[in-house]
Amino acid sequence: MPATATPTVLTARALLLDMDGTLVDSDAVVERIWRRWAERHGLDGDAVMKVVHGRQGHASMAVLLPERPVAQNLADNARMLAEETADMDGVVEVPGAGVFLAALRGLPHALVTSADVALSTARMNAAGLPLPDVRITAESVGASKPDPEGFLKGAAELGVDPAECVVFEDSGAGIAAGRAAGMRVVGVGPRAGVHGPDVVVPDLTRVSVQGAADGTIRLHVG
Repeated sequence: MPATATPTVLTARALLLDMDGTLVDSDAVVERIWRRWAERHGLDGDAVMKVVHGRQGHASMAVLLPERPVAQNLADNARMLAEETADMDGVVEVPGAGVFLAALRGLPHALVTSADVALSTARMNAAGLPLPDVRITAESVGASKPDPEGFLKGAAELGVDPAECVVFEDSGAGIAAGRAAGMRVVGVGPRAGVHGPDVVVPDLTRVSVQGAADGTIRLHVG
């Protein structure tokens, strides 16, 4: 699906926001860390990069090295998270993210990310973005995207029915998770369009937010 050229209006009672690729452009560090990992394990770097976006690291490892014990993936993931948290070189906001988050002040929204608390805090700070009050991180869930658990927990924390939530996502795993949660999905960026979101935009400069008197949020997309 190409980036929408026709303006679309969506109405929601809460927004659930992915971080990497949606609010924060961390592609440079993700590429560095995961291509090094691929080389260590004799895997093709391009093939690895098609898997890792949107998932928790250990879930990506389980796909890429299916015979490896879960405990080994978890230990390897802990090392990877430490590497990622120490490397903020090239981490910037997705265009429009700061203005978008400022417009959400006082409106129901949550961060739903596959990163843990340390990594999500470091990347949002590096990008100069405020952390939403409600945050669903890797520590909050038992299953990684594309499982819908994170988005369903975000909706529950906000006290909003899943069908009245709109998800913002960039990855195939994240878009699938939003769909599985029964939510509408706005795809953000170049990865999103092929995964079937309801609408897709190149970045957040193409989204504006308006709070209504009845408590709903109107999104002008495109």
